[in-house]
Amino acid sequence: MASSHQSTQPQRGYTFEDVWAALMENRKQQEETDRQIKELSKQMGGLHNSFGELAEHLVAPGIIERFNKLGYHFDSVSPKGDRIHGGRIILDEHGKVKTEIDIILENNDFIIAVEVKSEPKEKDIERHIKRLEILREHRNKHRDTRKILGAIAGAIFPHEVKELALEAGFYVLEQSGNIMKMDIPDDFVPAEW
Repeated sequence: MASSHQSTQPQRGYTFEDVWAALMENRKQQEETDRQIKELSKQMGGLHNSFGELAEHLVAPGIIERFNKLGYHFDSVSPKGDRIHGGRIILDEHGKVKTEIDIILENNDFIIAVEVKSEPKEKDIERHIKRLEILREHRNKHRDTRKILGAIAGAIFPHEVKELALEAGFYVLEQSGNIMKMDIPDDFVPAEW
């Protein structure tokens, strides 16, 4: 008859060194995980910025013609990449950025500030209103009395966000195939800042 033989050797306990080594290994793995997450976040941010720049390049060409068909007669457009002209970056008294505008259209009577988003959200409308208030304050300091209007452009424009943008008095430019279209309701009145 076979006997079940169990080891009679006592189990070895963990030493301080064993526990310390395990903790250090765990810490090293956590630091590596944190580093990987940070790197992924950086890459995602870069991808988002690249997509935003792509969207601006899709919107900027032809935007003057779209607004000129409405009777504005714009003679200049300043996309964000051209930071020297148009005041798209507004600084505070300490030289820190207060706001940045993606595209500005200008003539002697009007300024239209265009915010470009891949998929505009309700918060983007609220932020653009604040951006236009900052632009108005900045222009008032420079005795610029032109009327300021707003527009939001998007590649994917959820219906409810489009309605909110129109209610806020923004022109809406929406991706349609390889062009940006602008549908203006009959009762639309652009808000002025």
